[in-house]
Amino acid sequence: MPVKSDDYDYLLAGGGAAGLSLAYYLSQEPRLRHKRVLLLEPEAKTQNDRTWSFWTDQPTPYDAVLAGEWRQLAFHSPQFSAVLPLQRHRYCTLRGLDFYRFVQAALDARPEQFVRVAARVEQLENTATGVLAHTSAGSFTARYAFDSRPPQLSPRPERRYLWQHFAGWEIETDFDAFDRATPVFMDFRVPQQQQCRFVYVLPFTSRRALVEYTLFSATLLPREEYEAALRAYLAAELGGRPYRIVETEAGAIPMTDHPFAARTGPNIVHLGTRGGRVKASTGYAFLRMQQHARRLTEALATTGALPADLTGDQWQFHFFDTLLLDIMLRQGERTGGIFAELFQRNPPERILDFLDERTTWPQNLQVMNSVTPWPFLRSIAQVLRGRPGSRI
Repeated sequence: MPVKSDDYDYLLAGGGAAGLSLAYYLSQEPRLRHKRVLLLEPEAKTQNDRTWSFWTDQPTPYDAVLAGEWRQLAFHSPQFSAVLPLQRHRYCTLRGLDFYRFVQAALDARPEQFVRVAARVEQLENTATGVLAHTSAGSFTARYAFDSRPPQLSPRPERRYLWQHFAGWEIETDFDAFDRATPVFMDFRVPQQQQCRFVYVLPFTSRRALVEYTLFSATLLPREEYEAALRAYLAAELGGRPYRIVETEAGAIPMTDHPFAARTGPNIVHLGTRGGRVKASTGYAFLRMQQHARRLTEALATTGALPADLTGDQWQFHFFDTLLLDIMLRQGERTGGIFAELFQRNPPERILDFLDERTTWPQNLQVMNSVTPWPFLRSIAQVLRGRPGSRI
């Protein structure tokens, strides 16, 4: 295919959450206004295809379009139930379509800087001066490429591979059914079936909420099993009273300690799942993508080059993730009890900071000392032997 005559400074391969987040931050950086950016995505984002939730103690660019934000969370398990007040943090939810429209408006405001092409990226290769992208719409060149295409993993025997998979119904009732002020962060009072299973509830009003049935396991379920679990949960929580399903969603997020490279060669940077931005032990990714986008943008604006440390990740949090993944793989039904101990024996803000990888070593020791040690000691032995283990 012939190479297009236009050359770009930055090429974004993929227009999902990771690619659009970086595009947004680039658009807001005055020092990069002269840089030309090419966004390659096969299809326009015009559907509300997903919902992202996250917690933060800072303002976000998307605050004006959030679907909801809350200052407390409910946690339920057979061992411990509580409403957890948040002091610094907010728990936030953002609908996919609102995010897409917000970012698209920012890019549309800078037509001289951003070019969007409907194309599938087939190959990226480093060159002496940058990157050459081969796509379904031709070939393009750029100084740097940022690749958020889904990764193709070759499983390694010593690593752990699970899915966070879920099905959700946004429902309406004709009666006050939900506490508008209190999302249910995790409800482990559902049959575990030797896996980690819980329900998650986001109340948008007292009569409308998103209810999701979520599992961490190595295999997915038939659709009817998710739906049966949702019906059973709602029947119990609503006392058998009727509800209407107004929207549905489903998905599967890879959760693994497989090493994700931060880059391919000198000029291709990995974003999103491909860049290891999905938190291995929880599946949360949206805020991590924002942090990555800010880090890259600041380095490009300050030095004109990529940061030496592309992610800022710290090894100890990867290790903690591996231990919890190992427990989920071998004894998934223990997970609810572990989270119960974490929230019962620590301030909730400490756990949120720990899951955000923002805690210090003394705080990490406080967190680790708050849980029953034996499951983690067994997992440490498995990790040191280089084996993912099996159920025991």
